[in-house]
Amino acid sequence: MSDERPLNPDAERAIAKVRRLMIIASVTTFLAVAAVLVVIGYRVSRLGESAPPPPPGVTASLPAGAKVLSSAVGDHRIVLTVEVAGAIELYSFDLDTLRPLGHARVERRP
Repeated sequence: MSDERPLNPDAERAIAKVRRLMIIASVTTFLAVAAVLVVIGYRVSRLGESAPPPPPGVTASLPAGAKVLSSAVGDHRIVLTVEVAGAIELYSFDLDTLRPLGHARVERRP
């Protein structure tokens, strides 16, 4: 004869509920870990597609006596706000090669 006694129905329902919750938690954890691994794999595979650094020895030239006030980077460009002889000018360069793309002078109106 066995020493195991059958559980009452309330205990069986509680055990079934705990099993369900454990399965849900396990599946959710597995999916979260899988998602993190997929993102890491994607980022590693795309690592080689980033823009190459500028060639060594390439410099961006500004006028003599220019004072850089600010810079902004976006859309593979760098824009420098420069003060030259009291006037404000904007210089735009290609971010990959530092090749000048253009510049504009900002004038103050009285």
